[in-house]
Amino acid sequence: MNDAHDLGGIHGLGRVDVEAKEPVFHSDWEKAVFAILWATFGTGRYNLDEFRHGIERMHPVDYLSSRYYEHWLHTMGNNMVEKGFLTKDEWDARTRYYLSNPDAPVPRKEDRPGVEGFVKMAYEGAPTRREVSAKPQFRVGDRVVARNINPTGHTRLARYIRGKRGVIHAVHDAYVLPDTNAHGKGENPQYCYNVAFDARELWGDTAEPNEKVYFDAWESYLEKA
Repeated sequence: MNDAHDLGGIHGLGRVDVEAKEPVFHSDWEKAVFAILWATFGTGRYNLDEFRHGIERMHPVDYLSSRYYEHWLHTMGNNMVEKGFLTKDEWDARTRYYLSNPDAPVPRKEDRPGVEGFVKMAYEGAPTRREVSAKPQFRVGDRVVARNINPTGHTRLARYIRGKRGVIHAVHDAYVLPDTNAHGKGENPQYCYNVAFDARELWGDTAEPNEKVYFDAWESYLEKA
């Protein structure tokens, strides 16, 4: 992604305000959106990378002017429509109904095994680690450079490290590659590496001295320096 959704390293957005004793949810509707995630994504109807890519496809103005769980609601709705589980007309009709009848009960379905599975996933996650037969291309201490590419689809290769030089700090296991998994092109697992970048390599003389940034990067994101 190359749009406003990739905010890493961008100047002019002001300080990050850390809210003291921040609640888990700021509004009741956020709780409902969180529950919808497990009733849709939690059933395997779309994967994590499709979920993230759906957020990246929001109009930049809408993305920057909306709240965190609004991003979730946007991608969940669009993914369900694109996967054919409901139509856009059905989504709009149900939205109009509840806007006109805010106290109307929502449909209920008893699915205890499903609930137990959702709870397990909420606490333990859904690991994307995979076994591969190939050996890692890089080793700890190798000098690498992040590829300077500008894909139109989903990627976890942040703009602020593209074309920058770093050193392999740690070699992780192989994990599902988001760049293909988000577009139905297979999991294509690759080794991940923790790469140390000198802050001045990333931001020049404006960076604080003696600072480093550690970034986890898939193997195809990197080249030998």
